[in-house]
Amino acid sequence: MTYLAVPIAPKSVPEAQEQIKAAVAVGSELLELRTDFLVHLSVDLAWQIIDAARQYAPHLPIIVTCRDYHQGGALRHSNQLRTDVLTAAVRAGADYVDIEYGNYQSVAIRSKIFLAVTDEANIRLILSAHNFQTKFKSIRRLHNEIRYVQSGVIPKIIYSAHHINDCFDMLDLLHEFGNGMIAFCMDEPGFITRIIARKLGAFASFACINEKTATAPGQPTAAQMKNVYRWGSLNAQTELYGVIGSPVAHSLSPALHNGCFNEAGLNKLFLPLLVTGGRQEFNTFVDNILSRPWLDFRGFSVTIPHKENAIEYVKSKKGTVDPLAERIGAANTIVINGTQLSAYNTDCPAALDTITSSLGIDRAGFNKMPVAVIGAGGVARAIVAGLTDAKAKVIIYNRTVERAKKLAREFKCDYAGLDDLKKLKAQLVINCTSIGMHPHVNATPVDEKFLNKDMAVFDTVYNPAETLFLKQAKALGCKTISGLDMFINQAAAQFKLFTGQTANIETMRKTLLNAQK
Repeated sequence: MTYLAVPIAPKSVPEAQEQIKAAVAVGSELLELRTDFLVHLSVDLAWQIIDAARQYAPHLPIIVTCRDYHQGGALRHSNQLRTDVLTAAVRAGADYVDIEYGNYQSVAIRSKIFLAVTDEANIRLILSAHNFQTKFKSIRRLHNEIRYVQSGVIPKIIYSAHHINDCFDMLDLLHEFGNGMIAFCMDEPGFITRIIARKLGAFASFACINEKTATAPGQPTAAQMKNVYRWGSLNAQTELYGVIGSPVAHSLSPALHNGCFNEAGLNKLFLPLLVTGGRQEFNTFVDNILSRPWLDFRGFSVTIPHKENAIEYVKSKKGTVDPLAERIGAANTIVINGTQLSAYNTDCPAALDTITSSLGIDRAGFNKMPVAVIGAGGVARAIVAGLTDAKAKVIIYNRTVERAKKLAREFKCDYAGLDDLKKLKAQLVINCTSIGMHPHVNATPVDEKFLNKDMAVFDTVYNPAETLFLKQAKALGCKTISGLDMFINQAAAQFKLFTGQTANIETMRKTLLNAQK
């Protein structure tokens, strides 16, 4: 079993009592009592919060930690006081005590902790090492050093990941030694390691009660772990999927796909995969995934800025490219079947279906329709391909005019820079950029003075469901089309590709609306 541990980080005993109650309420499976947060730390105060844990959560095992300030501790307590607190925690009946591996090498500290732990048959020692700057030079050597300090020790190794590709050393270590150790990466790029830790059999992973009580960078909430990431159903056989993009923190794809996996009773998990950088970083990431078949990744959704990288990668690996994705030159879906890759584009049909249903037309209705497309990235490619195929009169507006020119040449349409939006004359205006996407909800791709009531306005951004762009267009009397419907349509097609099953559209819609509340 991999415990979902919730840190209790109080400044006082009453605060500890409230946090312990809250941790129980959110489904904690293990409590970590961070005594280093206590403002007036003493052995007596440590005893009191351990007593509080036994009173309010008698069924939960307890880790007592008094973290060194230089290893992420909250306050500058002396080594002697921290050692006294931990030895007292052993006598008070804690199940585990956590001390820094570096400090444990001190003879004075080690002798006290060692004697206390060996006198109690039912307590185990956690030796931890944290690096808040970067990866450890040799994580495997560090693990071996900690493991062989004494019998029964639980190694805890944590480092900050600057890029998702920094996570694979940690995942390799978990794959080999996961049972009986704690190991994951901090910060957003390392988020996936906190969840995959359960699949790989780690001793524990950590989640906070809420964002205010987080004790480490990138720490998710217990509710997220349980409700979005299906913590309770994960096991060694769980198949993995995810959305590759930058940014991805805003993405509702994990909530949507995991909700559908749960409803269908499928042992699958969908993760946010923050892949910063360009083609090289994308290729390295997918190479890392494919070289580790034990991770059981079976497919990806692909979003900004990697849709063109995705199709080129699949081609480079002699994979199968769907004819529509080939024509568009971008893929938003990769399916992994053993060593065989397949690339698809579900954006194009999803966008056109959303527009036609909203405007009450069929695809023939696009014939000669003047359409303004804002942006020249992967989403724009898909929509421009579909619209030009339907004989619409498309003009592409983009900040980088050369990029708009290149896309326009491919699909035989017009282009212009954003300065030319002041001359905007279109029946349909489509935002294909990320402008206005959460959390930057006060931005808009087109000044409202360039719009008029005779236009229809479609925003492919789906979070929020009604962007500032759509709000301003609606106020002018424009027909507005939310990106939410397009997102659901393309995700439903992806779900079919991932599972062979038909998605429940109403479940998807309900999940997305609940996630945005």
